[in-house]
Amino acid sequence: MTKLILHNYFRSSSSTRLRVALNLKGLSYNYLAHHLRKGEHHDPTYLAVNPQGLVPALVLEDGTVLTQSLAITEYLDEIHPSPPLLPNSALDRARVRALAHAIALDIHPINNLRVLNYLRSTFSADDEAVAAWFRHWVAATFTPLETMLAGDPRTGRFCHGETPGLADLCLYAQVLNSGRFGVDMSKYPVISRIFEACAILPPFASASPNNQPDAE
Repeated sequence: MTKLILHNYFRSSSSTRLRVALNLKGLSYNYLAHHLRKGEHHDPTYLAVNPQGLVPALVLEDGTVLTQSLAITEYLDEIHPSPPLLPNSALDRARVRALAHAIALDIHPINNLRVLNYLRSTFSADDEAVAAWFRHWVAATFTPLETMLAGDPRTGRFCHGETPGLADLCLYAQVLNSGRFGVDMSKYPVISRIFEACAILPPFASASPNNQPDAE
């Protein structure tokens, strides 16, 4: 049977979170890299796969293309339900999705590469200004997220209980990316603890940017 094909970039946090999901589900895939800094995601060949020109995209065995990391992850969780990435209860699923969305939808869209490049090209932001922008928007979410995690008894070793799930994929990828911009993680002890719990698990470690074939 033809393997899944993962179009991604080693440093992309949305790609990282999807690699973790695939690893947790025990799914093998062919890795196709698109160097975002070199603009390879704008190549017509890739735009024919994903007209948005964003990564990741996952091509299924039958050729169907899925885009957007959270949508792909929830699809995988429905098709391959073990181990589950969302809890059984509707209330708990809402909590986990809220935690995941706080990172993936509040931080990531305004801190991804195309936004940072726009700051440089249009507003002449230098590296320190770009890093300050990045840190500001991480703090805007990590500060309340720390409170939400610390104050909820459903938080365990991971964001929700004792096994990793959807929110942990997002947290892990974001903390890795934040390290490149000098985010002070000492302000977020619960987030840091959960990140460390994720980092020692093989499905997470093998998905980290440094362990990808296109790593630089």
